[in-house]
Amino acid sequence: MTPGSDDLLDVGHAAGLVVDARGTILRSTPAAENLLKRSARDLHGRRVRDLLAVPGSWRAVMEQRDGPVWDGRAELAPDAGGEVEFRVLPLTDGPHAVAPPLFLVLGAPRFLVSQWRQGHAFMRELFLQDRIGLAVLDTELRLMRTNTHLLPYSGVPGELYGARLAHFLREEDAHVIDARLREVLTTGIPLVAADVRVHTQVDPGAGRVMALSAFRLQEANGRVMGVTALFVDVTDQRLTRSRLDLLHRATSVLSTKLSAEATTRDLADVLVPALADVAVVEVAEAVFTYEEPVPEHRHQHVLRRTATAGLPPDALGPATDIAVDTGGVLSGRVWSRGTQASSGHPDPIGARAYGMSVWLRARGALLGRIRVGRDRVRPPFTGEDLALLEEIASRTALVLDNVRRYARERNAAVGLQRSLLPSATTDTSTVHAASVYLPTDTATGVSGDWFDVIPLSSARVALVVGDVVGHGLQATATMARMRTAVRTLADLDLEPDELLTHLDDLVSQFAIDADGTETPRPPGTEIAFGSFGATCLYMTYDPVTRRCVVASAGHPPPALAAPDGSVTYLDVSPGPPLGVGGLPFEPLEAEVADGSVLALYTDGLIERSHADLDEGMAALRHALSSLLTPGRTLEDAGPGVVRSLVPGPLSDDVTLLLAAVRGVPADSTATWTFAADPSVVAEARARVLSQLSRWDLDELAFTTELVASELVTNAIRYAGGPVVLRLIRAETLICEVSDGSGTQPRMRRAHATEEGGRGLFLIAQLTDRWGSRYTRTGKTIWTEQSLPTRP
Repeated sequence: MTPGSDDLLDVGHAAGLVVDARGTILRSTPAAENLLKRSARDLHGRRVRDLLAVPGSWRAVMEQRDGPVWDGRAELAPDAGGEVEFRVLPLTDGPHAVAPPLFLVLGAPRFLVSQWRQGHAFMRELFLQDRIGLAVLDTELRLMRTNTHLLPYSGVPGELYGARLAHFLREEDAHVIDARLREVLTTGIPLVAADVRVHTQVDPGAGRVMALSAFRLQEANGRVMGVTALFVDVTDQRLTRSRLDLLHRATSVLSTKLSAEATTRDLADVLVPALADVAVVEVAEAVFTYEEPVPEHRHQHVLRRTATAGLPPDALGPATDIAVDTGGVLSGRVWSRGTQASSGHPDPIGARAYGMSVWLRARGALLGRIRVGRDRVRPPFTGEDLALLEEIASRTALVLDNVRRYARERNAAVGLQRSLLPSATTDTSTVHAASVYLPTDTATGVSGDWFDVIPLSSARVALVVGDVVGHGLQATATMARMRTAVRTLADLDLEPDELLTHLDDLVSQFAIDADGTETPRPPGTEIAFGSFGATCLYMTYDPVTRRCVVASAGHPPPALAAPDGSVTYLDVSPGPPLGVGGLPFEPLEAEVADGSVLALYTDGLIERSHADLDEGMAALRHALSSLLTPGRTLEDAGPGVVRSLVPGPLSDDVTLLLAAVRGVPADSTATWTFAADPSVVAEARARVLSQLSRWDLDELAFTTELVASELVTNAIRYAGGPVVLRLIRAETLICEVSDGSGTQPRMRRAHATEEGGRGLFLIAQLTDRWGSRYTRTGKTIWTEQSLPTRP
């Protein structure tokens, strides 16, 4: 047996037979008995050829002989071991050879011999290759054997036998590796690709990242003899993965917000410390003013510092606009300390050992700059770092340009919508109104909510709230058309139900015009009104009678907060939404005490956080009852109501209109009824003069007497009786004449030869406003005159 040999055909391992020159078996080892599946007694005296699967192949077996000691291969009978490899060694040789000669035949199954040879070749080549560091350590973690390049870096000794890792690695690195190897020795659980950072004592530098794998070595009897460790340099792979991870994180933060300041702050926080020790992001001024940015080919640009990371808050002083000259060079730059010219501004990047700068460019415009710096303890920036920062800058520039475009369009849309709405507060002698309007926080930023406070004739006021289906500019445009239509119809002094009927027809016409077809609808079919559908609530308040009339087109009912603090909903029957058509709208008349507050709103206020509308309306009732307290203004209570019901981001517009009503005092009105007799005109003039004297309005006596005389005369002449004359002292002096005729008066220019036809012309010249409205019993003609200014 060769010392130290583990060859399966060595004497100490293989099955052995002693045979003579004729191949007769004389002796056998126990291993041979096991291999050949026969006892030594059965084998004794048997010829080897008889053990072959094909006895006739004996000649072929013997032809493999090429010397005194020779190896061969044979196919034994299936019950005698199968295919084997063998080795023949002469037991007697030289001048003292005896006759007959004897031979020792050693054999083993062929597959075991092949496996041994493959394993031997594998181990030899494994220790010769230099792609993977390989080390065998004993139980004391001393190096027993290594391949050609365990760690191919400067600082690793050439002779490593018996050395410890701490002899040439940095102490903390060696301690980490030793701890992992000891764990493998203790538990026997293999370690697979655990990242460890390695620095040699001679050249610590940035070090390298090694993937450490290890498994325990045991002898045949189970005794632990050491551990094998494999070191794979994965520095480049980990660096690539960290760059991809940084790019992914940067992309993630860039896609979450539509604010230039917030986006750049998040980006700077991602860059530090993953890529650099300090980062500064500067954005073009045009991004914040929503203007078109300066083309990138221009040299001069104005940037605003929007985000920093890795710096104290006061390191750069207050944020100011900085004029930057690109010099016509738009490519990224990498520099070290001393190579960058001073700009005259505090520059934390130039003070660092290494720096890097890239421009933010998108769609042919320059939108800013990103600059990063590293201290000397970190390696300099490389071309791969610059390519990474340029990719991040490219994505950042697109995001900033989208932010600019979105902000510009949203501001234009919101500005358009707000310009189409009335002022937040309206104050008349009979109504004080305050409103809250919050546009939605969706991508469009606008939708179709609207409200209005419309002065009507005779000191009356109309309150309107509506909500167009959908969001965006189309809904806003539809809202503008509806608000204009409501104001036009309100100027005709129509009843609420009649006004909604006309508005419903108008919305249906919107849908037909948008569809682009003139084909008439078959009876009973509905129009797919889409964004032209809407809900609307229209209410009129008469301060003289202290009654309101309200009608709804699919809109939530208004709330009435009484002076005693109780809140109820007016039981108005909602008709179909505007644009559906075919169904009537039912008016509701209710009495409203002085000091009451009417609350009109859109569904965004009661649907935001309540799945059930009843719950939302109950919450609104509670909020109104709690916040509409004596001494608290509507301008303060309205936002409080909205905040209590809509605490978070909006998914729909929210509109709330609060209107505190106050009636006209009884002593500020006077009403007379006259028969259809021309003789009563003089009495009417006298009563008017007497009432104006009691009101201390003698300055208006002549004009009002003339107006009342003309209107009463016309009513008697063309309509018959009875004729009702009423004076109202409110913000203006109102004179009304009502009759039973449904014919509207028409002002015309009389010819010089005509004796009549000039009455309405004179009224229009002498009063501030005049008009007429239909009533349920006929019509009313009214005029308004400004009250005299008192010192």
